[in-house]
Amino acid sequence: MTRAKSTLEQWRILQAVVDYGGYAQAAQHLNKSQSSLNHAVTKLQHQLGIELLEVKGRKAYLTPQGEVLLRRSRHVTQAVNDLEQLASNLEQGWEPTLTIAREIVYPMPHLVCALNAFLPHSRGTRITILDSVISGTAELILQKKADIAICAGITPKGYLAEPLCEEELYLVCHPHHPLTALGRIEDDKLLAQHLQIVIKDTGVHSNIDIGWLKAEQRWTVANFHEAKEILLRGMGFCWLPVYLVEQELAMGQLVRLHLEGNQKRRIMLSLVIPDRDNQGPASKLLTAMILKQHQIGAEGYQTN
Repeated sequence: MTRAKSTLEQWRILQAVVDYGGYAQAAQHLNKSQSSLNHAVTKLQHQLGIELLEVKGRKAYLTPQGEVLLRRSRHVTQAVNDLEQLASNLEQGWEPTLTIAREIVYPMPHLVCALNAFLPHSRGTRITILDSVISGTAELILQKKADIAICAGITPKGYLAEPLCEEELYLVCHPHHPLTALGRIEDDKLLAQHLQIVIKDTGVHSNIDIGWLKAEQRWTVANFHEAKEILLRGMGFCWLPVYLVEQELAMGQLVRLHLEGNQKRRIMLSLVIPDRDNQGPASKLLTAMILKQHQIGAEGYQTN
């Protein structure tokens, strides 16, 4: 392995001399003597065999070669700073990664807003978002494969849950679909004669899908976006979250089906911390920011 000719300290001194406009100013900010900075830069130039700075009057200017090397040096020193900060974070228990299990009914914009607030304080924590459905969310909670979970309906027994919001689902189809001509549907057996689009449960040990499942012909997809694309092509009907189809309903690209006794569905979404006893500071901060999106304080969790 080739030994480096220069040191990080030398590059940091060079950066300071350039950033503060000279040796005297840099010495003041670094709390070092001007002669020590001059010596460090002179030695760096000698070690590299290239001129990095030239002094004109009382001010130091970069040479063309110095500009290139200084620009590269900033990447190196920043990478080392990030590495040292990461080590400090890990020492303090700050998590390098977080996994969020998100029930797909939960509006993604809420989570994005929370992540946007978290980002400036994240200290480089990597985030993984797992879209989950029905028992898939419960499995992630029970197996502690997620640091934060947003689940729909009843949470696994024994876990604390904070209700976040209630989302509505409408039964929708294309305006040219034969079901739209029926007006109000009084008998759900009429639906059974048509193609239904359902969402696949992500649970490993479950075959449950989202939706009324009496239709003989069903297509199962992974998420609501795929279901909506099928509906927009004129095929089938499906229960979809209101926030996801508001624009299409307003533009007449999709229409609501009015089913007697089942106009809409409401799903309560709650926040669960699968391993609260070992929850780290990054997870706690992001949890608070998710709760804030719904004007909820971080204390006072409810238990089911």
